[in-house]
Amino acid sequence: MSDFDVIATSPQPLYIQLKDRLRARILDGTYADHQRLPSEAELGALFGVSRITVRQALSDLQREGVIFKIAGKGSFVARKKAQQELTRLEGFAEAMARQGHAIHNRVIGHRSLEATPEVAARLALDSSTRISEIRRIRHLDGEPVSLEITYLPEALGERLRHEDLARRDIFAIFENDFGIPLGHADLQIGAVLADDILAEALQVAPGSALLRIERLTFDAQGKPFDFEYLYFRSETFQYHLRISRRPAASD
Repeated sequence: MSDFDVIATSPQPLYIQLKDRLRARILDGTYADHQRLPSEAELGALFGVSRITVRQALSDLQREGVIFKIAGKGSFVARKKAQQELTRLEGFAEAMARQGHAIHNRVIGHRSLEATPEVAARLALDSSTRISEIRRIRHLDGEPVSLEITYLPEALGERLRHEDLARRDIFAIFENDFGIPLGHADLQIGAVLADDILAEALQVAPGSALLRIERLTFDAQGKPFDFEYLYFRSETFQYHLRISRRPAASD
């Protein structure tokens, strides 16, 4: 009996059933990151399907970024993307450390400047108010994964000059050191193409697709105090969100 328990009456095409089973084995660690998958012929014999079916399943997995192919060598498991939940407000290092990743930050800028109209409006400040701008490149397991540009009221930003921003989350410093409890955050998510500055910071080619997050964080009293632009390498990181459908209101 083959390893592929086909349900003959299933409406799903065989290649989709095979794709789902291969993905499950990748997720449960049967096939580890960067491990070479069995050849098309071996997969066909293992699961009892044709090579055409195998080829279709592998092509779908490649398009989804689950595997990658090297000409003449075969198909390999792509490294799993790190992910952060959108349903909870927490710092990047806090979320990644919980998943076993090593985080290091490189501070590339910390300056005082006059707020632009957009930043001033987000932080509920006059446009002439001076603010602090902090730029950090976040490294995940030794590789640059994001560029973080943070805007804060100047007095708060100056207090951070004496903190270890290379190893600590700013959110953790606010709550644990400064006694500023976090309330909630508003996020806007989109995509941009890397310009020369972003490409150099994140070690990608100019024009590469990046995930762009705008995050405005409020304290427990509802006052905005932290506005950020976050640029992520899309091939290394993803956000995760679970949503529920609310029952329709009855008349």
